[in-house]
Amino acid sequence: MKQVGITGGIGAGKSLICKVFATLGVPIYEADSKARWLMENNQALRQKITDAFGVESYTTTGLNRPYLAQQVFHDASQGALLDSLVHPCVAEDYQKWVAGHTSVPYLLNEAALLFEAGRYKTLDKVIAVFAPIPLRITRVQKRDPQRTAGEIQGIIQKQWTDEQKIALADFVIHNDEVQPLLPQILAIHAQLS
Repeated sequence: MKQVGITGGIGAGKSLICKVFATLGVPIYEADSKARWLMENNQALRQKITDAFGVESYTTTGLNRPYLAQQVFHDASQGALLDSLVHPCVAEDYQKWVAGHTSVPYLLNEAALLFEAGRYKTLDKVIAVFAPIPLRITRVQKRDPQRTAGEIQGIIQKQWTDEQKIALADFVIHNDEVQPLLPQILAIHAQLS
């Protein structure tokens, strides 16, 4: 069974493309949403985050996202510290998930920071989803109307460039609203199955 990563910058359309792969019967591990779940529900990880960032990291209702975002967004060392706590926990969870999917030709590991975190090195293949930056900003503003174009641009600047990702990817899907998606996805699916 092949382990295939799928990545792309914010607003590139990874989630939509993964839904198409899922309809083809491909299991999808959503690393970003799983990381958020683990930060809420894994007691050992909660304790590490609390130890590193203070008791303000959690409220009575769960993870204090605004507080934690404020701690890490403008301080690369704090962001690296949070990643060093969360990424190993996600990697362990992913390995358990993989063990439960042995009867499929391949599975997808969806992660926005697949390259940045070095996770691509543990995978058999990687799919990069590409979309022009203005289109990505428009998509994110529709999805998250509370975010400004400047905030989205700030997130984009913290991620690898599309050129860097495409250079390392085995497959590229152009989600630019010009090239049809389905033929691109079906061609990759045929090669991986």
